Amino acid sequence: MEFETYDDAYNYYNSYAREIGFAIRVKSSWAKRNSKEKRGAVLCCNCEGFKTVKEVNSHRKETRTGCLAMVRLRLVESSRWRVDEVKIEHNHSFDPERAQNSKSHKRIDSGAKRKIEPTLDVEVRTIKLYRMPNADASSYGSLSSNEGGTSNNNNFSRRLKLKKGDAELISKYFCHRQLASPNFFYVMDLNDDGQMKNIFWIDSRSRAAYSYFGDVVAFDTTYLSNNYEIPLVAFVGVNHHGQSVLLGCGLLADETFETYIWLFRAWLTCMSGRPPQTIVTNQCKTMQNAIAEVFPRAHHRICLSQVIQSILGCLVQFQVYETFQMALTKVIYDPKTIDEFERDWDALTQHFGIINHEKLQNLHEEREHWAPVYSKDTFLAGISDYEKGESVIPFFKGHVHQQTSLKEFFEIYELVQQKKQKTEALNDLESQNSNPSLKTRCYYELQLSKLYTNAIFSKFQDEVVMMSSCFCISQIQTNESLVTYMVKEHQGEEEPVRDDRHFEVIYDKAVTEVRCICSCVNFKGYLCRHALYILNYNGVEEIPCQYILSRWRKDFKRLYVPHLSSDNIDVTNPVQCFDHLYKRAMQVVEEGMVSQNHYMVSWQAFKESLNKIRLVADKIE
Repeated sequence: MEFETYDDAYNYYNSYAREIGFAIRVKSSWAKRNSKEKRGAVLCCNCEGFKTVKEVNSHRKETRTGCLAMVRLRLVESSRWRVDEVKIEHNHSFDPERAQNSKSHKRIDSGAKRKIEPTLDVEVRTIKLYRMPNADASSYGSLSSNEGGTSNNNNFSRRLKLKKGDAELISKYFCHRQLASPNFFYVMDLNDDGQMKNIFWIDSRSRAAYSYFGDVVAFDTTYLSNNYEIPLVAFVGVNHHGQSVLLGCGLLADETFETYIWLFRAWLTCMSGRPPQTIVTNQCKTMQNAIAEVFPRAHHRICLSQVIQSILGCLVQFQVYETFQMALTKVIYDPKTIDEFERDWDALTQHFGIINHEKLQNLHEEREHWAPVYSKDTFLAGISDYEKGESVIPFFKGHVHQQTSLKEFFEIYELVQQKKQKTEALNDLESQNSNPSLKTRCYYELQLSKLYTNAIFSKFQDEVVMMSSCFCISQIQTNESLVTYMVKEHQGEEEPVRDDRHFEVIYDKAVTEVRCICSCVNFKGYLCRHALYILNYNGVEEIPCQYILSRWRKDFKRLYVPHLSSDNIDVTNPVQCFDHLYKRAMQVVEEGMVSQNHYMVSWQAFKESLNKIRLVADKIE
């Protein structure tokens, strides 16, 4: 959601809190440097935190429970206040009577009371969809008039730059794919002259994969560079083996706000209006604004490796380039808190005399979208290098080159898809039929060796092995079931220069929840060595179920059919009825192709169903 002013946002959350039965307060706020203009704030439940040491001895009743419910607000470029993060769950019962008498609710004005009932935020808006006309080559006229030549200078930049025969090639390819797979979907955006501007397509396997792996999505625009012949974009996810999986492709005429809006809405429509939790992109202000428009609830993050390359590219002529590169890496990856990052960034720019460098200033303004310390609460599933190490490789890397033509790409597209599917199937088979060798006697390792795919287990296994590097636990804070530990980690012989590091780990005994400041569980999708060490220290014999993600499991059955929505269908709506029946039928078709026996059973079921339907029709007549 977005609000015109900070007060509007505060009053809305306050009104919501009053209706539910709790009070709120401002936990923190921040302003621009050398300015009193507020640019962000965190509003939290009044039960957040615990009494300070001085307050513990007071006679006032303890009302704080360490509640984590909150909203994070940020002033965006449009001078509106955007809700960046929301935590709904409370760890206490509600007391409407006490809440009514709180300071925050006594300030509710009449305007805020009118805002208690929120309007439904419809994310999937109507988009203009154009199907390819059923025409032969002689009637392509306006559709293919953008092949070669420059028939209309005004529209030249507002259409795809296709070569002769490309339009017919696209038509034939899409028709062929639809005949082979009825769930193949494509949509075209045409200009007023009937020329192709933008194209989006997706197959049934990608649509189904999104229902399993759509929590984190990378939007790859590598090939939009003028150096590439085809203006390709790709939506990419991470599968249960940590490998890239395709979630849709497009060809774009330009990189305008309108084009990105059209593409994102077309893609979202294919995904039944279900936006990703997190979307990772390259740095582009226009794209960022479009994402905020179409995916207002998604966490938008900028690819960290691209940011680092951008910074280093500006300073490649630096005399102390290598020294700066090492210092920059340390500033980005080492800080564990926002304050540490800001202090280290200031020290870096001052030390190298680049405090007024325009490019660095612009990147620093966007730091909330790329700096790891600002993404600790964002789930990334290892798709981006927010912890040191290799991120997921782009889907078409090594297959699409600067001179690759559209015809060559469609041939490559099929081959790459087949290769990726074969690799996934082989990895599935290997994970299901093998028992990974264990390196420790820790039960956590044995537990996940039975559940996770080999690739993900191997990464988790490294964390179990590295538990031996953790030592010297100190308990720095305790409040009932919530305990805060400081874990010291020895860096090992491979990094002799660096001192031992300290990691703050919070453990809640009541609900067996653990949270480490390194946030490996969000960055990579599994618990870190520090959190595992604390669980083991507290006698927790098994990894709690909330930290075992189904997206990594080898026994999680994946049928590559379109996402099936709920069975709550309006039977008076023929479109909903057709869509629902079609998807259910395709599920039977996909299952029926597993083997000959599956086929015979599916075929018999279809015949029996058809006979029953005809009997009903005969009775009605």
